[in-house]
Amino acid sequence: MIRTLLRVLGREYAQPLRRTVALMTMTAVAEGLSYALVVPVLRELFGNTPENAWPWLIGFGGAIAVYAALRYISDLSGFHIGTALLRGMYHRLGDHLARLPVGWYSTSRLGEVSVLASRGVLDAMSVIAHLLAPFVSACVTPLTIVGVMLVFDWQMGLAALVAVPIVAAIQISTGRSMAAEDAEREERDHEATGRVIEFLQAQPVLRAGGRTTERFRLLDDSLQEVERASRRSTLSALPGAVGLTLTVQAVFTALLVLGTYLALYGDLGVAETLTILVLAARCADPLLSLTDIGGKLRGARSVLARLDTVLSTEPLPEAAEPIRPLRHDLEFDSVVFRHDDRTVIDNASLSVPQGQRLAVVGPSGAGKSTLLQLLARFYDVDAGTVRVGGVDVRDIDPEVLMARIAIVFQNVYLFDGTIEENVRLGRPDATDAEVRAAATAARLDEVTERLPDGWAANVGEGGALLSGGERQRVSIARALLKNAPIVLLDEVTSALDPVNEAAVHEGIERLMAGRTVVTVAHRMRTVQRADRVVFLDGGRVVEEGSHEELLRRGGRYADFWNISMVPVSREPESTGQ
Repeated sequence: MIRTLLRVLGREYAQPLRRTVALMTMTAVAEGLSYALVVPVLRELFGNTPENAWPWLIGFGGAIAVYAALRYISDLSGFHIGTALLRGMYHRLGDHLARLPVGWYSTSRLGEVSVLASRGVLDAMSVIAHLLAPFVSACVTPLTIVGVMLVFDWQMGLAALVAVPIVAAIQISTGRSMAAEDAEREERDHEATGRVIEFLQAQPVLRAGGRTTERFRLLDDSLQEVERASRRSTLSALPGAVGLTLTVQAVFTALLVLGTYLALYGDLGVAETLTILVLAARCADPLLSLTDIGGKLRGARSVLARLDTVLSTEPLPEAAEPIRPLRHDLEFDSVVFRHDDRTVIDNASLSVPQGQRLAVVGPSGAGKSTLLQLLARFYDVDAGTVRVGGVDVRDIDPEVLMARIAIVFQNVYLFDGTIEENVRLGRPDATDAEVRAAATAARLDEVTERLPDGWAANVGEGGALLSGGERQRVSIARALLKNAPIVLLDEVTSALDPVNEAAVHEGIERLMAGRTVVTVAHRMRTVQRADRVVFLDGGRVVEEGSHEELLRRGGRYADFWNISMVPVSREPESTGQ
């Protein structure tokens, strides 16, 4: 487990952790050695001159004081290093997640990462602060005491030593048998959590369909599976706990019998016998605590394994000598991109001269949004090349690339904060005047004037306190403030009402002015102002040209345009006659 912990933490934290473990080991050894002074204390007390026990008793007190000081220092070191590692782990996990390709973030992984980034990291790092010292003490202190017993009487020490491999075997066997049960319980917990969230989110649909009873049953079944998994996990841990208790008690009983025999018929004194039995009893408590500590460590090991898996995921490679593009034209050169064994972009080639606008249209699932993601290097292509300013995006520093691109998605995500804070994400060092100018250009000022708190109005998690059109205005203001030379638009008006659509279009026009633009269009009216139009189907460029040219050809684009522009027919109203 220590190796996994060191691998997860990284090299910079390995040395402080090793020092802490070494200090905890010294503390456990000091505790075990301090009990060696109990032997001369009891020997003198049971001897002819009990007053001679005072020097040994003072020495024992001094040894306990040294152990207490070491224990304080080691525990404090554990808390300090645990806190430092917790902060460092959050930074390391956050930095690593920011470098992973967007395609890695599937729905299931989002939930897993959410748990890891909250409770998971805290549980893993609490091992150092709360579990490491008791675990080291439970292992090292009894071994040290057994060593002391061997020094004073090899027969009693050897009898105590027999328990070591038995206890180790029980712990290993329990850990192996519990691994499968723990994994199943964790899976059932995740499933039950998903059912609860699903049940809460689906309330409108379920109530409209009158199926709340069925959903209750599904949720109840899931919770019953959690109960069954927890019961199986508890029962599988029971043999190990009982076995460990019986082993400790059996060894102590054997030592009692052997000590009595040696005291009566051997050369072992009563004081030595009593002292060794006291030492044996002192071994019992930490050994019995291994059951509880082992369960907590298994949980922490599971979290560490998941953290290790995430941190071992390779991010997109970065060029050793990155190239800075001097132009802002865009090019796809025979690009092929596959996702989940499906070819999304198939040998696509197209170009966008600097300062011009390209509209990408086509049926759903044609790969339109994927083109934007490949330009922003959310993914790497499987074949071909994506270029910005004539430079392969894989040869551009990621920060330099993103500084040149402003992206406005259809589904806007806002961070839980004020409107101004969300706009400033486009350029944090912008002046107040620049922020206000960008907001006015996006007609966001109309929104802030309506809200009681104005610019300081909180948008809620994900922007939940704003409407879709208001979120889009914040997103456009953010992109305007960034002032990037390349703009990528994933149809931002398809779900807006006419008033918000007009406002957003006005902001988009200001955003696109003088920039290289690629826009994915679902509403065909938005493509007429583009310099060129590409019709995409099945990941292939089927047609390319201006809007007028493509209409004159009468091909796929013309058919798509004619269908999209046909007004929806209305049924005649009934006269009631």
